[in-house]
Amino acid sequence: MEIQIIMASINEMSSLTCSELNLKNDDLEVIIVDEGDENIRNKNSHKLHVPLRYYGPKEREEWFKQRFGFPYKKYLSVIPQRAHAETSFGFLVAYEENPGMVIELDDDVIPAKHYDLVRSHKENLFNAGGNFVSSPCKWYNTMENLQLNINNKVFPRGHPYHPDARNQKLSWASEGTLCVLNMGLWLGQPDLDALTILYWSGLDGRCHIEGKDIKRDKVVVDKGTYFAVCSMNTAFVPKIIPAFYQLYMNLLGIDRFDDIWSGIILKRIADHLGDKVCLGKPLVYHDKRKRDTFEDLEKELEGMIINEMLWKIIDSLELQGKNYYDAYSLLIDGLKKDLDKFKHHNHRKFMDVQVRKMNLWLEAIDKIR
Repeated sequence: MEIQIIMASINEMSSLTCSELNLKNDDLEVIIVDEGDENIRNKNSHKLHVPLRYYGPKEREEWFKQRFGFPYKKYLSVIPQRAHAETSFGFLVAYEENPGMVIELDDDVIPAKHYDLVRSHKENLFNAGGNFVSSPCKWYNTMENLQLNINNKVFPRGHPYHPDARNQKLSWASEGTLCVLNMGLWLGQPDLDALTILYWSGLDGRCHIEGKDIKRDKVVVDKGTYFAVCSMNTAFVPKIIPAFYQLYMNLLGIDRFDDIWSGIILKRIADHLGDKVCLGKPLVYHDKRKRDTFEDLEKELEGMIINEMLWKIIDSLELQGKNYYDAYSLLIDGLKKDLDKFKHHNHRKFMDVQVRKMNLWLEAIDKIR
């Protein structure tokens, strides 16, 4: 299998065909991590003209039983219920089957006609072009590479709010390299947090800010600089999966930071190993479904507080290890030692759960590799 597309979905999706992706059936498989609703599955099977595999709660449980035997429930527990971070299960499947490339898509994005989704991700991962960016504030605002319909500066979901992290003095270099992860950007609704959407008068999860085009096809984010990794339209090579667990969400009222924090961790480890990550093409059209912005804010608020501290802890850790598995294991140890830096009891409790789930993730990886 050359390409596996992983989607977490409880919804009826837009059509997707092999011809739209310029692929043959035997080059592609779509793995849908869902809640097992047969009515929705039947509708999607008629609309998605691509090879499909569905993994609802029953299929996921059976998958773990077959691989882990009696203690399977311990490993099954790394996958949250009814949360976007269920995509972690799809990553386990991909790691075991080792396709040439994994693409993660949200179920409310549509490949843009003037961008070849698969080819664009391949080019950014496996070709040496690109523009290097670094920032003394240690963060790159991904919205900087997006042409918007407004002139105001905005920041994506997951970008820290501290003024130091929003000081956008950037250094550019025209160099190119292969990458282990590429994040595509968005037409339509960009990936904004609820607070930003409310500021721009969006009460239904959307506001009038729209992405129109990108400025550069490939921006390589240099060592020591982080960015908000959004899983909406992301491709990567399977070797990173041991260090790319989508953190456990829908816990203690906290959600919507699984991809952000897994992205920060991955960037720290990729920097340590000398690998690069990038963003840019392909664009997808984000047809965001209506939702209550205040409910999103409620889910994001405690995570926003944790986010201001967590990235600094991860950035400060001394890493060793020559591969993603070993470096992730050592990062977990370092994170566990720093839990007392979270002053709020619930934040420490939340992060303690993450550390335990991350260790279980590595145990599961170890048993299938």
